[in-house]
Parts: sequence; structure tokens; C-alpha cells
Amino acid sequence: MQSPIGKSNILAKPTLDTPFHIDYNWFERTDVDLRREILSQLGPEQRERLSQSEDQEQLLDYVDPNTGEVTQVDELGLEIQVAAQDPNFINPQTSVIDSVFRIFLANSNQPLTPNEIAERLSRPAKTILGAISGRQIYKGIRPASSS
Repeated sequence: MQSPIGKSNILAKPTLDTPFHIDYNWFERTDVDLRREILSQLGPEQRERLSQSEDQEQLLDYVDPNTGEVTQVDELGLEIQVAAQDPNFINPQTSVIDSVFRIFLANSNQPLTPNEIAERLSRPAKTILGAISGRQIYKGIRPASSS
């Protein structure tokens, strides 16, 4: 018997090679505030600076220090990119979920597999997969194909 179209995708268990990303639509479907989640990843000085900003929608140019690519980001996006340059942005004391969330924020939400994330975090890929592939969805982190 054939399963309905798309049903197998829903039931497919993610693997170490399944790409994940932040599903921004998840925030719209839940009571979780995306801006608050992003702000919680920043240091107190950055949060204070952003709370005093009058024009949070203004787009600014950001030059990627590694590639030289120029992109336009809002003030919060710029603060994330600045924070990501700090070696302590992701450290051994940062939880797995927050570390993964920060990686996606810093890389413009480009999908990554648990194997790729593990290389960046120096943590076991199986640990990462277990944290981001359970029934509970944390910070909108989901398989890229399920949005």
C-alpha cells in the first residue's frame, strides 16, 4: 500500500545527514517571540543598545569579514553578526540548543547537518541530532525540508 504524498516525509526520522535550519514560520505558529529569542543570545550591552534604538527597522550594510560580501541587515541582524565574531559567542558553557541556534543566526540560517554543526561545535554529532530532532521543537530548529 502506498502512503499519501508527503506522509513519508513527515514520518522520516532525521539522520546525521539531514539538513536543519531555523524555521521562522514556527515562531508565527507558536507563542514564542522570535525577536526575544534572538535578543537572549546577545550580551547585556548589546541588548541595552538595541532597547535604546529608535529605528529598529532601518537596514544597514554588513560586510562579512571572511568573504567581503555585503548584505543588508537590520540593527538586530547586525548585532548578531558582531556578536558572532566574539570567540565566546559559542563556548563550552553554551547549551547545545543555544549553540545551534547561534550558528544558524550567524550563518544567515543556511541549512546544516548535525555532522556539519558538530565540526563547528566540537561536540558529538549524535548529541546534536538528539537535541534538535526530538518531539519538542526548540527555538524553531527543524529539518530544512519540513518548513
